[in-house]
Amino acid sequence: MRLLIKRYLAVVYESLLMVALALVLTAIYYMVFGDASQGWKRLGLQLMVWGSMGAYFVRCWTVSGQTLASQTWKLKVVNQQGQLLVWQQAVMRYVVASILLLPAGLTLWWAILDREQQFLHDRLLGSRVVRL
Repeated sequence: MRLLIKRYLAVVYESLLMVALALVLTAIYYMVFGDASQGWKRLGLQLMVWGSMGAYFVRCWTVSGQTLASQTWKLKVVNQQGQLLVWQQAVMRYVVASILLLPAGLTLWWAILDREQQFLHDRLLGSRVVRL
């Protein structure tokens, strides 16, 4: 249960970092393109924020296996062999996690029921979060 608590605390920390990133990116986008509350500008903003967050996560997972939040909580993302994810695995992890967060955070709730307390996207993709 202790690993699960650390993982959820890391998710909270990561969420705060992502909100800050989204605010900065949104401000820049508004300065360049103006109002982005509808149409193609809104879609462009959403894709830019989602893609920028993805770039952050993919880089962290492939370079060190750790984001800033997972460094703080001494957690690391690895593949089934205990090695760092290659970029294709990291991209797939980000995409699947994004999709599985949409239905009320399904991937996060899954960890409560999982025998190894892994998120659903990790269970499906063969990646895992380990404690250092």
